[in-house]
Amino acid sequence: MTNSVETAPAIDREQLADWVEAVAARGDRPAFAELFAYLAPRLKAYLIRLGAGPTAAEEVVQDVMLTIWRKAASFDRRQASVTTWTFTIARNRRIDLIRREQRPDLDPEEPALQPSPAPAADRLVDEGRRDERLRDAIRELPPEQAELLQLAFYEGKSHAEIAVLRDIPLGTVKSRMRLAFNRLRRVMEPYQ
Repeated sequence: MTNSVETAPAIDREQLADWVEAVAARGDRPAFAELFAYLAPRLKAYLIRLGAGPTAAEEVVQDVMLTIWRKAASFDRRQASVTTWTFTIARNRRIDLIRREQRPDLDPEEPALQPSPAPAADRLVDEGRRDERLRDAIRELPPEQAELLQLAFYEGKSHAEIAVLRDIPLGTVKSRMRLAFNRLRRVMEPYQ
């Protein structure tokens, strides 16, 4: 009596590795189709055994196969078999999925997520006056000091860069900045 059920020919490790290398070398679609047909059902069954639902398992399989297509060149048959390489990718993707699922939802009432309260009107007026006084104080500085402040704080230049840019000694830059800060500190003292 003959068996009427045909069995699929066995695929060996070398054949799988040849297909991956063909995908890597030439973007060989038929080789990838063979890989997909062989690996996808096995990956899905493996992921379901790990606890993934059928839909999640399908998504992970699609992601793994896409990774194989994109990263085929990173496969090295001397280091691992195609199935070991593929199932490792699948396991890692499944772990990533579990981690995403286990992240707690954000609580919209969490104080850290609440906007800061609007500042009081009197505080805004005080800050406006202080800012205006600071601008006036900077305008009252000698031009060489005001220019250095402009370069340092509005243009982000270091003292050394300012010295080179203005062709003055570094010590001069530092002393002019110190004089400017001392003047500003005296003017702004009542606002602190």
